[in-house]
Amino acid sequence: MSQEPWPEGLTAPLLTTARFELWQPRVGDLAAHMALLADPEVTRYLAPTPPDPEKHMERLIRHAESWLQHGYGLFAVRPHGSEAMIASCGLFHSNRGFGKGFDEVTEAGWIVARDWWSQGVAREVMEASLDWFEERHGPRRMVCMIEEGNLASERLATALGFVAYDRKEPDAEDPVALNLYERLPSDLT
Repeated sequence: MSQEPWPEGLTAPLLTTARFELWQPRVGDLAAHMALLADPEVTRYLAPTPPDPEKHMERLIRHAESWLQHGYGLFAVRPHGSEAMIASCGLFHSNRGFGKGFDEVTEAGWIVARDWWSQGVAREVMEASLDWFEERHGPRRMVCMIEEGNLASERLATALGFVAYDRKEPDAEDPVALNLYERLPSDLT
C-alpha cells in the first residue's frame, strides 16, 4: 500500500494497493455507483436502492459528508489505470439510530461488483483502508453489520479482526436479521 498526499482537485487516488486505486468518490461517480448497485446479486444483502438517480445521489452525499466532517469515508475502487469503479469499500462515520453500539461510530463496509467476486478485492482494499485509517486517525473501535446468511462477508469480517457481539432482530423498519460485529484496537482489549 502506498499513501498519496491529499490530492488537490482529486487528481490522484488517496491510496494504492497491489491491484487497485482507492479514490475519494468524485462528482462524476454517480453513473458508476448506479451501475455497481444495479445488479440484484450485488445488492442481495443490502437495503434496496431504487434505480432512481436522486436516491443514489443521496447515498453519495452521505458518503461525501463522512469525508468532509470526519476525514474518512468509503473509497471508490478502480483497477490501476482504469476509470471503471468495481467496488465501494472502506470506513465511514455511522449513526444508524438503533443503538447496540452503532451510533456515532466508525463503520466498515464493502460492496464489490459481481465480476470481481472471489478475487480478494474486498480483503485487499479493506486491509489497506484499515491501515490507512489507523495511521491517520488512530486505533479505535469499529463496527460492521452483516445480514444473516451473508457468509462471504462474515468470513471477511472475521479475517479482518471483527468479532460478533450482538444481533439486531427484524422489525417493521428493517425486516431482516443483522449480525453486529466489532473490531477493538489491541490497546482496548
